[in-house]
Amino acid sequence: MDDKYTGGCLCGAVRYRAEGEPINERICHCRLCQKAIGAAFNARVLFAVEAVPIDGPAGWAKSSPDLERGFCPGCGTTMFSRRAGAGIIGITTGSLDDPSVFRPQIHIWTASKQPWVVIDDGLPQYQGAPPA
Repeated sequence: MDDKYTGGCLCGAVRYRAEGEPINERICHCRLCQKAIGAAFNARVLFAVEAVPIDGPAGWAKSSPDLERGFCPGCGTTMFSRRAGAGIIGITTGSLDDPSVFRPQIHIWTASKQPWVVIDDGLPQYQGAPPA
């Protein structure tokens, strides 16, 4: 089994292990992600929901009509963004045991990017949602 995408919260009460290869890896600069993550952007890896078993007492909060964020109720670490209707879940790269495995492919919602964030990695950038 590939343990490339394992992780959990700061206190260790919630753990996850993503199975298989991700659907994509992207950096979101939207205001919802900025608020939910508490940072300038959300670097995340996207998987099918069934590919990410979660162990521990993850809490969930709705941040928009079709998206809920998963976090540890004990320490507050935000680890997930889940669109159950679409069957997908994002894992925050900061919650990975080894964040260096993250290989971003695109930047999305750059219209909301903080002015002091300079993107010079050569990756595609989209002012809003990426093309389907």
